[in-house]
Amino acid sequence: MKFNKELVGASTGVLVLSVLAREASYGYQIIKRLNDEAEGLFTWQEGTVYPVLHKLEKEKLVRAQWQQADTGRKRRYYYITAKGRDALTQGSQQWSDYHRMIVRLGEATNG
Repeated sequence: MKFNKELVGASTGVLVLSVLAREASYGYQIIKRLNDEAEGLFTWQEGTVYPVLHKLEKEKLVRAQWQQADTGRKRRYYYITAKGRDALTQGSQQWSDYHRMIVRLGEATNG
């Protein structure tokens, strides 16, 4: 099943914050984690995730820091902020409430 791009787009910020709540990560690692968790339902691309990261940084929900990786290469790591954790809690609750409403309405039409 293909997911509606608008639905996916609306949830990407919350999903990125969820990844960063587990551990600080760099862009490619975030994309890989999202795609692994999606289990083939949807594929996130750099062109989707990087603008979201920049928006989250501008909103001070994440902070970024250049770090040298074990390979010697510099990577920009993203860290969730306290404000980002609050936004994640609120966003997750909104998605949970929305999901319950869809389930209720679906049961009403299927019952």
